[in-house]
Amino acid sequence: MEVAYRFGFDAAHRFDDYPPGHAYRGVHGHSFQVEVALEGEPDAASGFVADLGAVERACHEVRAALDHRMLNEIDGLAKPSLENLCTYIWCALAARFPNLSRVTVRRDSLGQSCSYTGQ
Repeated sequence: MEVAYRFGFDAAHRFDDYPPGHAYRGVHGHSFQVEVALEGEPDAASGFVADLGAVERACHEVRAALDHRMLNEIDGLAKPSLENLCTYIWCALAARFPNLSRVTVRRDSLGQSCSYTGQ
């Protein structure tokens, strides 16, 4: 089974490798949606795959680190692509949740997403 928790954040970023004048080179922002999924069999005692309250608290910490920030200024996000955001969030949560199975980051307004399933 897979259980998931979703949260959103708004942030700005830029991509310095684009040529001067390109829209992505300048500072711009997005509303991001993140889905964190955990996989496994329900615990016999609790009936849960994961304590979603604990997942929610951990995701609030991740959100606080990203929300209304300039992503390029965060350690590990000098190149804040969807791919690198997925990896950043995975690394922030994997030690606490060994059954973490997927991190998906979406920019719904652009119809774009990336999913990461670990190494």
